[in-house]
Amino acid sequence: MIVAERKPLAEISKMLEPFRKICILGCGTCVTVCLAGGEKEAAETAAALSLLRQKEGKDVEITTHTLLRQCEYEYIDDYAEQLAQYDAILSLACGVGVQTMAARLPDKIFLPGLNTKFMGYPQEQGVWKENCLGCGNCVLDLTMGICPITRCAKSMLNGPCGGSQEGKCEVSKDIDCAWHLIHERLSKLGMLDWMEAIQPPKDWSTSHHGGPRTIVREDVRLESRE
Repeated sequence: MIVAERKPLAEISKMLEPFRKICILGCGTCVTVCLAGGEKEAAETAAALSLLRQKEGKDVEITTHTLLRQCEYEYIDDYAEQLAQYDAILSLACGVGVQTMAARLPDKIFLPGLNTKFMGYPQEQGVWKENCLGCGNCVLDLTMGICPITRCAKSMLNGPCGGSQEGKCEVSKDIDCAWHLIHERLSKLGMLDWMEAIQPPKDWSTSHHGGPRTIVREDVRLESRE
């Protein structure tokens, strides 16, 4: 899932300063799960912003809506007519959602209410951990489900660096050494000999360094293309 967190109210207030009729638009998927941009958070943001504007003596109209997904045109189209009335829409989606909304409705102003942080999972209530960089060339088959690209600060592919001590990364004692975890997992599975294989240098051409990536599936494309 994509994990995000809400921007500070002061920052949101400043970007919405020029606008009077505002929609706080929640998203019903990833950012709902990570408690950053769902229906509840949209209502909270609207209430906080309304109170702030009242204290400032400014007259504004703030409404909330929540789309199931802001990253797919079919859901955006269902709300296009409703959103047409607003001076600006504060999107509580991830960066993908904000950009998709703006691309689909180019005549409207969409502003980000969240900071998109990473792809990860809920480790426990209120705690989310990053565990995928979307590098485009997954190696989890070599490490039995622990990503050295994401979870190693140096993205090392052939064991730990010299700074790893007592199972912790040299970057911080609060960060587990990815290769210590991999070693433990392979040992538990009776596959420790897998660590003897030397992996070639990482091919970063499949990552984002070459610009925005695109996947095309001709077998499922429609004849009418936008």
